[in-house]
Amino acid sequence: MGGAKSGECVFGENPPGAMMAGHSGKPPGQRVQLHRALSKLGWGSRTQAWDWIRAGEVQVDGQVVTNPLAWVDLDHQRITRAGQEALQAPSLTLALHKPRGIVTTRQDERGRRTVYDLLPPDLPWIFPAGRLDADSEGLLILTNDSALALRLTDPEHHLSKTYQVLVTPRPAPGALEHLRRGVILPDGRTRPAGVRLLEERPGAALVEMVLTEGRNRQIRRMWASQGHRVRRLVRVAIGGYLLGDLAPGTYRQLDAADLRRLTGL
Repeated sequence: MGGAKSGECVFGENPPGAMMAGHSGKPPGQRVQLHRALSKLGWGSRTQAWDWIRAGEVQVDGQVVTNPLAWVDLDHQRITRAGQEALQAPSLTLALHKPRGIVTTRQDERGRRTVYDLLPPDLPWIFPAGRLDADSEGLLILTNDSALALRLTDPEHHLSKTYQVLVTPRPAPGALEHLRRGVILPDGRTRPAGVRLLEERPGAALVEMVLTEGRNRQIRRMWASQGHRVRRLVRVAIGGYLLGDLAPGTYRQLDAADLRRLTGL
């Protein structure tokens, strides 16, 4: 569910014209592009960071850098905006019940409501750890903890995400078995998934799916490969943390016990 944003250029390990960190002989640290670095430091969104960098407001080791795609080392280089270092904001993680029709972004070019419209305007800056598309509902985590976000979104951590999916027409057992084993999509075979029939309805079925990866519109594409259409999709759990009775459009702040359930750590 990640990937480059529209209009964003993705370079290789040594992009032409990029700033190279580690010249001091120190071991290399966390290398990211500058607009991502500002986001990780808690200044704001990557889109906001892009504008600040282009406007000449950002310095790296005391020098103005106007290329948002310049590579920097978060562990060894000093990054400031208008001469000020980023303040270390207290860790904040929220669970939001995203309703259908709400988009998971800061701003939407089509004027649709976003998840930020559901949050108080005076909250510290936080970002979604993963996404739900506009037609999907359910549990969405927002945080200012980049390490937590990586654990929730990196497929290598194999963190389970549980969904309830209403599909038409009613699937045969063979279709469920195909999904369990993994199906071939244009971007490769999906990982084996937990698939369980919850309820049969006239011409439809409610199915539970447990995935350990999160490709763009993956569940919808998996069902389409078997000749079915997803009518409703709700994420009901991430790791051991359940959506529970959290009402659509509302949120709660996670405490230490919630974070343990979420990550399994």
